[in-house]
Amino acid sequence: MLLDGASLWFRSYFALPEKMTSPDGRPVNAVRGFVDTIAALVTREQPTRLVVCLDLDWRPAFRTDLIPSYKAHRVAEEAPPTADATEGGPTGERTVDIEEVPDTLTPQVDMILDVLRCAGIATSGALGCEADDVIGTLAYDESVDPVVVVSGDRDLLQVVADDPVAVRVLYVGRGLSKAEMMGPVEVAEKYSLPVDRAGMAYAEMSMLRGDPSDGLPGVSGIGEKTAAKLITEFGSLDALEAAVGDSTSSLTPRNRKALTAATEYLRAARTVVLVRTDAETIDSGADSLPTEPADANGLADLVDELGIGASVSRLAKALGWPTTPRAT
Repeated sequence: MLLDGASLWFRSYFALPEKMTSPDGRPVNAVRGFVDTIAALVTREQPTRLVVCLDLDWRPAFRTDLIPSYKAHRVAEEAPPTADATEGGPTGERTVDIEEVPDTLTPQVDMILDVLRCAGIATSGALGCEADDVIGTLAYDESVDPVVVVSGDRDLLQVVADDPVAVRVLYVGRGLSKAEMMGPVEVAEKYSLPVDRAGMAYAEMSMLRGDPSDGLPGVSGIGEKTAAKLITEFGSLDALEAAVGDSTSSLTPRNRKALTAATEYLRAARTVVLVRTDAETIDSGADSLPTEPADANGLADLVDELGIGASVSRLAKALGWPTTPRAT
């Protein structure tokens, strides 16, 4: 099981009220929600291996160099000068990348990572890559066990596969209680795409339609239904682009003109939209489910410090631990 860490703790943060606080008054709603989510997922899916995948770079240069608008709406263009600011002009202004993370969520991410470390739950990231690239790489490399990817991001539907192992996406965009388990058949049916290459076809459809939430413009005048129809009719994005130069193809003049104008965008979009399958991952340790905490005393201290005993107890029960860590 591969968890899209940021996607799930964002959902936890917004699903639970900030009035959930630690004994010293710090919000822990995301921590409690995220730990509860892992417990529920383990109970539901019974994985033997589990990895929480991390964004070590949420806006990688290899993507923004090709399409500068990629996630640009989430960036603060001008930051006020500070003592450690890199000078960019006479006023000391600088450009910085700041994802729109709520102020009270940022410290909770560190808390979550501490809980995972002490519990012995594996994490994985890759320098210069998003969690999607880590997930794509780990899923692509797996040749033994079936894989379940858990995310609220539809972009990851591109990783569904049947060979060499089954790769499914548990889409939790509407919450865990309404989660959809998506494989090639389900993706093909939902989006009217060819089942034999449903994952790649979904990615190609995404390139054509664009995605405002990620700053991807798409091809002018081509929405999701038209994109799916074109990919299905021509078989692939490569074949569709080849048809643009074929005057005998069935492309309408409007679509031909739009695709011609988008040639450079589509070339770049292949790299921007497709998740990497060759990321050099940095793994915290073995991904087997922990039969006991890696640091029982550390976890017990976190339970007391953060007031997350109920959530950790549910996690311990899901993992089959004989006892819940308690501070001595």
